[in-house]
Amino acid sequence: MPTHLHFGEEDLLKCRFAVSPLWETQEAVRTLNRPARHGYHAHWLRRIRAAAAGLDLAPLWLLMPQRGHTPDWLGPPPIGPAATFEEEIEAVRSADPEAAREDTALSLADTPGALESPEGRALLADPARMIRELTDLMEQAWHTLIEPDWPRLRALLEADIAFHSRRLAEVGLGGLLPEIDRRFGWNARTLTVERGGEHERHLGGQGLVLMPSVFSWPDVISGFEPPWQPTVAYPARGIGGLWAEPGERTPDALVRLLGRGRAAVLTALDDPATTSALAHRLRLAPSSVSAHLAALRDAGLLTSRRYGHQVLYERTPLGMALASGGG
Repeated sequence: MPTHLHFGEEDLLKCRFAVSPLWETQEAVRTLNRPARHGYHAHWLRRIRAAAAGLDLAPLWLLMPQRGHTPDWLGPPPIGPAATFEEEIEAVRSADPEAAREDTALSLADTPGALESPEGRALLADPARMIRELTDLMEQAWHTLIEPDWPRLRALLEADIAFHSRRLAEVGLGGLLPEIDRRFGWNARTLTVERGGEHERHLGGQGLVLMPSVFSWPDVISGFEPPWQPTVAYPARGIGGLWAEPGERTPDALVRLLGRGRAAVLTALDDPATTSALAHRLRLAPSSVSAHLAALRDAGLLTSRRYGHQVLYERTPLGMALASGGG
């Protein structure tokens, strides 16, 4: 059954993209408990298995039903276009206990037996303690699961936003939304999202947050009850090659032509990325990556453009042809 989000004139002016490290943390926790999500993340799962085993994620999983409501207070919509995890987790930590209790009860009701379980009753009996303990656990999950790879993840998410922002300028909101995901439909100022469950909401001047996500794949997630801002999370572009190691991606012929470092940089740019993100991904010094980027740009294989406070590099058509034809 679909979700219908109805736009008024003011809503059309208040749509924005956002990236949320808190959201990625929550969805990474969910992914650990969802084998159907493991396909693109097998390399990550193998690498973090030992560290993840030291986390007791059962209290969070209890509030992540297979179908149904996850508490909005625990993973609210992004508070800004580039909020840090520390800023987002502090907003969660300051949640109103009574509102959090009601929200948590809705979530527990979607898992058979959870409301009556000792764990569920303990959460509802002391909501202030629940907020404190679950927030601490989410923070531990961030440091263990996401923070080490955040530069790589953020670069992919920002590249998705850069791509879709260009398309927004070219085709407008009504043309963009169906392009973002095949489950999005747009008709008469209504966004229809084909997903489990039925939901209908008039945006009421709040607009819509569009949020690419790495760990929500393959799901599209929409909702957030008032007063939360309506948000739709969708799988980011390019996650198929996210966890590939540099040596697995660089053709030998390209190495012979450009040298290993420059070939690795060119091959890694399936999506636009910053110098720091490439350095983290390729495990090279930022100064070396910067020199390779400059050489590739001077050779006409890359272009660069500013996105906020960062510079994103991407392949030109010649660079694309060379990278794809090297194998």
